[in-house]
Amino acid sequence: MLKISEITVDYRLEPIGIDNEKPCFSWKLESDRQDTIQAKYSITVKYDNDVLWNSGIVESNQSIYIEYGGSALSPRTKYDVSVSVWDDLLINASISTSFETGLMGSWNAQWITHTLSDSEACPVFQKSFKIYKQIESARIYSTALGIYDLHLNKSRISDEYFSPGWTSYNKRIQYQTYDVTEHLKESNDLNVTVANGWYKGNFGFENRTNLYGDKAAVLLELHIKYSDDSMSIITTDESWLYSTDEIRYSEIYHGEIIDKTFTANDSFPVKIYDFKKSNIISQECEPVRIIRKLDAVELLKTPEGDMVIDFGQNLTGFVEFIGCFEKGKEIVLQHAEVLDKNGNFYIENLRSAKATDKFICSGENDIYRPRFTFHGFRYIKVTGMGNIIDIKKFKACVLHTDMRETGTFECSHKLINQLQHNIQWGQRGNFLDVPTDCPQRDERLGWTGDAQVFASTAAYNFNTSLFFEKWLKDLAADQGDAGEVPFVIPDALIREDGKVPSSAAWGDAAVIIPWTQYRAYGDKRILENQYSSMKSWIDYLSSEAGNEYLWKTGAHFGDWLGLDMEQYFTRQKYSVNASTGSTDKYYIASAFFAYSTELFIKTASELGRTDDVQKYRNLYKNIIRAFRDEYTTPNGRLVCETQTGMLLALKFNLVEEKFKEGITKRLVANIRKHNMQMVTGFVGASYLCPVLTENGYHDIAGKLLLQTKYPSWLYPVTKGATTIWERWNGIKPDGSFENPEMNSFNHYAYGAIGDWMYKKLLGISEIEPGYKVIRISPMPIDTLDWVKGHYESVYGTIGVSWNMSGKALSLKVSIPVNCKAFIGFPDGREVQVVGSGEYVFE
Repeated sequence: MLKISEITVDYRLEPIGIDNEKPCFSWKLESDRQDTIQAKYSITVKYDNDVLWNSGIVESNQSIYIEYGGSALSPRTKYDVSVSVWDDLLINASISTSFETGLMGSWNAQWITHTLSDSEACPVFQKSFKIYKQIESARIYSTALGIYDLHLNKSRISDEYFSPGWTSYNKRIQYQTYDVTEHLKESNDLNVTVANGWYKGNFGFENRTNLYGDKAAVLLELHIKYSDDSMSIITTDESWLYSTDEIRYSEIYHGEIIDKTFTANDSFPVKIYDFKKSNIISQECEPVRIIRKLDAVELLKTPEGDMVIDFGQNLTGFVEFIGCFEKGKEIVLQHAEVLDKNGNFYIENLRSAKATDKFICSGENDIYRPRFTFHGFRYIKVTGMGNIIDIKKFKACVLHTDMRETGTFECSHKLINQLQHNIQWGQRGNFLDVPTDCPQRDERLGWTGDAQVFASTAAYNFNTSLFFEKWLKDLAADQGDAGEVPFVIPDALIREDGKVPSSAAWGDAAVIIPWTQYRAYGDKRILENQYSSMKSWIDYLSSEAGNEYLWKTGAHFGDWLGLDMEQYFTRQKYSVNASTGSTDKYYIASAFFAYSTELFIKTASELGRTDDVQKYRNLYKNIIRAFRDEYTTPNGRLVCETQTGMLLALKFNLVEEKFKEGITKRLVANIRKHNMQMVTGFVGASYLCPVLTENGYHDIAGKLLLQTKYPSWLYPVTKGATTIWERWNGIKPDGSFENPEMNSFNHYAYGAIGDWMYKKLLGISEIEPGYKVIRISPMPIDTLDWVKGHYESVYGTIGVSWNMSGKALSLKVSIPVNCKAFIGFPDGREVQVVGSGEYVFE
């Protein structure tokens, strides 16, 4: 039997509000027989009964990203899609879906704003209207300068949070589409509440406000189609009013004040706001939602007398609670990641972020929760309830971008399972519309270096295709005129002089992440969309390097938080100078110049840009030659033989083949010198285990993973971590903390080890982009008796499970329809090639 299990349009299931003029269709196949291959497909797209596109029967095994090829699509229109496929035995399967276009640039509404001057309350924009006809369908298209929430007839019309999301607002603003057919009545009240959010709130460093503008504003259209085929449109204009409501204060860093006793007595006329509409785009990635709710696990009274609730997991989101309390009573929730070594509430690492929500009670039974803020926390301190608190009435609402979970990893080692748990929760906590560095302190910025080192691991854990597609477009939008890439995206660190400083390994996200996404999902559109940005970055590096072909200018983060400066590693004291590690920053910069150029050449080749292939291939040869002349001796020694220095030389193929064995041996000797421990920072840590495995020292890589002493991946696990830490020793062995100025306990970058765990321990990696051709080649390490997991590729589920009994390996694999796999074995026997289906090897 052949079955189409899923069909998507631009990665989405039955999307509404898309503005892509040529959407792509993808589907997954299932079959009850092995070696099933798609032989043919046919796609039909209709509007009502009119056929806009019929692909005909196409003899092809392509089942992903097939571009619409019909006549032009119209705005605000629903299209029906039918797909039929035939396998190699001509067994047929069919499926249907639909998609609906958005406004596609045709706005009728006007931006409206308020005239509040000194109030910190959130403005609420209001419109009342009546409907006298039978409704067939209704859609709201809306966006805001700020973050907004929609209510229609007192009902929240969506489960999304922080819309329209964080983009480079002056260049790109997303709008959302909502189906409100079931919400409309004869008499209707439409309310739009807008908070400062990322647009104009207190955000970035130095307590800055009004980063993009100084006015909250709304743009909205409600399109109603009636059963008699007539239409009406309600838009934001001068007829709207505004007031304020119970949200008296709202800032992302600091929290909210919600006054349930507040009643708005007056409404005021809105003002038309002159702001462009040409930069408005439809929603590009999945929205932020409450993905799950966690129960409180314990009520604590600290030695200092605070009442603290423990949710058992460091997370990103907010807390909701229910209850009936005396009218006017103030209940305050303060958030923290950890308790100190004495068991007291610890907030020093939040820096200036207050992370506090205050609720003034109504006297009635209510649900209390914020709407426009989020916190990074495991613990909350509760004041205003006394010492008797019913923790069953408290829930921690976990917020993040609603990415589909695609990867699982489980093994016989309890601490490694907790490490995997921490990696995934670190991603959940920091993939909130943009890939933030941390969710708790006064930062929460889209640092490019963190995202770059973690991108491959991220794509195993969750489907990040749309998430990074949106973020990379903002990267391109915020690039400097010369191609410079800011430290954070969107660029919230804008400087008065207009300059855009860049750092190696951070700015290289412009090239590395698109290539990583392409390898994970097989979608060339990501390369096409980012090609100009990628090329601009390489050209910027080339201009900085000049005829020397070495990047030896500017300030860089180096091997950020590297531990190999003697001052840091021995004394374990914070030092700004020591934070960059001891690997020469220009060595790192030139190494990444070579690596990004190599990836750009591969990108140009994939897209058929032959002129660029030749041009940048010549550049690459010059970089490699210059690097070897500058940084290697005639006998193959590196000028910079730190752990990270040797890792980059091996990973990026910067040295001659004949020298790699010697460098690898010296790398291993360095690790042994440091008592089988790493001393790398952000840059080196992500390459450590992969390079060791690829160069014949898989056993050393395994020992590093299993290390439990500081610094190691498992040390934080032994200290009770439930997410990845920013620093290897955020909590020291004696229970004290590292310097609070930079000590996040939810920082995903060191979770990049997950890529190696999936690829080498579980054994799943791609040979062809998108896992059309798969490599299954698990590599066991000491103390692991079994490993199992899966990866949900764009073709379907790839499953692996293996057990070791003595020297005997039992391996079970599952390969999706329309794919094939090369099965490798740790004993070195001949690789086997299999098609789709389930297999067992002994």
